Amino acid sequence: MQAASNREPDGGVTWFSPALAAGHFVPWWGLITAAVAFVALVGGCTVAAALQPTSFNWLASTVSTLTEPGIADRWVTIAAFAITGACGITTALALRPAAPAGRLILAAAGAAAVLVAVNPEHAGGSLAHGLWAAATFTALIAWPIGAWRRGTSVPWGLRPAASAAGVGALLALLAWYLIELITRGGMTGLAERAMCAALVGWPLAVVLSCRRPAQR
Repeated sequence: MQAASNREPDGGVTWFSPALAAGHFVPWWGLITAAVAFVALVGGCTVAAALQPTSFNWLASTVSTLTEPGIADRWVTIAAFAITGACGITTALALRPAAPAGRLILAAAGAAAVLVAVNPEHAGGSLAHGLWAAATFTALIAWPIGAWRRGTSVPWGLRPAASAAGVGALLALLAWYLIELITRGGMTGLAERAMCAALVGWPLAVVLSCRRPAQR
């Protein structure tokens, strides 16, 4: 089968496969893994916080606190991190329309999230946990930059403008979290949870955009 093409306004031609032209951008299992990653992280951390004593202040406490020794049902949060990371790697494999660099960064983010689960927080702090968490945040913010493509046939989630807007929003949430963390504000937990939800929500949004039929 010959590849289909889409002529750009400047006269250039963007080539894409017949499957891409037909709208079969991402396999069905890619949509499932992206959705599971979102539900596992957001739902897992919510359930873990609900299992704590009434004295636990989730608005001020980071998610990593829920992995410390002595925390009730800490395995819930640890499992949530591991599932999210594994699903992130699988989603990167499924995102075939994205540029290879972005897919690689997204897979690296998933691997780092698994290592966050392998290295849970300790009382007084854990260097390994903090480093892998920082690597996960950085990769999840950076991957849209490496994943975007140009052309009218490209799904909206992978276009430069949408990718730049996504990165800008993620950076704003990261800034809020860092400000709360540094100033020891009372909303550190809320800021981190909002950022984490957006970090795993953006890959899901991109996958959904790729699953829509291509514009003729």
